[in-house]
Amino acid sequence: MAEEGVVVGCHTVDQWNEHFQKHASSEKLVVVDFTASWCGPCRIIAPILAEFAKKMPHVVFLKVDVDEVESVAQEYSVEAMPTFILFKSGKPVDKVVGAKKDELLSRIVKHSEGAAAVSA
Repeated sequence: MAEEGVVVGCHTVDQWNEHFQKHASSEKLVVVDFTASWCGPCRIIAPILAEFAKKMPHVVFLKVDVDEVESVAQEYSVEAMPTFILFKSGKPVDKVVGAKKDELLSRIVKHSEGAAAVSA
């Protein structure tokens, strides 16, 4: 699968729907980074998220620019950047607001347990 080990950017609603729907019916954890190009903390956490993606191929990482795909951000009531929403079977199971690396990692590990061992 091309997405394993990378953060997949969704720049249109169609891209979002395609990538999100592909994993909505699976048991894979989907971590969505709601970001913005002008957001300083978003730029700081981006390489950390990319590192998580490399170390956790059993988790799907998507990135949504709130200015490009505003309707998706509104659908999930995203008001601050970065906001990370964790999905399982297409439903939100957790949320981390802010560039909180350790909190985000612990939530990812918590919700992806059983999928594979994580060595972060």
